[in-house]
Amino acid sequence: MGQIAACNVTNDIFAMNVPEISGMLVFLAIQPTTPMTISEGILKGIKFFMEKKINSKIVGGHTIYSEWPLIGGEASGFVEKTKIIPKQGVRLGDKLILTKPIGIQAIMASYRILKDMPDLLAHYSKSELLKAIEIAVKVMTTPNQHVIKTIHSYQDFSFIHAMSDVTGFGLAGHAKEMLQNSSLSAKLDKIPYIKLARDISEELGYAYDECKCHETAGGMLLSVANNYADDFSNTLKKSKIKNWIIGSIDKKKPGQVHISENVEHIEVSEF
Repeated sequence: MGQIAACNVTNDIFAMNVPEISGMLVFLAIQPTTPMTISEGILKGIKFFMEKKINSKIVGGHTIYSEWPLIGGEASGFVEKTKIIPKQGVRLGDKLILTKPIGIQAIMASYRILKDMPDLLAHYSKSELLKAIEIAVKVMTTPNQHVIKTIHSYQDFSFIHAMSDVTGFGLAGHAKEMLQNSSLSAKLDKIPYIKLARDISEELGYAYDECKCHETAGGMLLSVANNYADDFSNTLKKSKIKNWIIGSIDKKKPGQVHISENVEHIEVSEF
């Protein structure tokens, strides 16, 4: 949980094209009855992520008692103003690139169900469920810093017009945010998802088909000039960063995200 929280917090800074995090202030709220080993474990997880995964550090924070467990904080970084990539700014014809599969909500629901009501998932292979959970955890603890460092490997990256990390609003929600202040729309042709997430979403009533399922510490969603999309996608792959060109920017439904009638669902069984 500590690593997931740190990844979720720092992804917001990486989403502005900031390549290095100067530090994180940690906020942890726990119940008075929470065993100290749990609190320590969360803080150790945050420390491990900050120091070992993104070469940064914890610089302070607060720990309080609360009836609701809260794990998060604030991260900071520095970048030249001219190198910031905004959330808005998509252009007609842009291609959309996503760097992590979706499906966290459904898979982590299965994690809870397996512990509390395993009979509800008896028709699934337990080994496949555990594998899907393992992938989901890896997705949530993999920093988006490598995406940003790949961007900075280009002397001129003005071909990236807009960028957002994918978290609580889901893939469609964050794509819609990128359309703000424009008369354009986004069409999704491909949906990469963690294996089993599609079926579990359908059973539990999550909005997978509309790409509105909630994500945590998801991938980067980038709006890239059409003539640079393939090259940038291949550069990410050379850096061992999974990615998919999932759609494009058009003007058929201004301000909206629409799913192609022939959308391709891409099952991800390794990450």
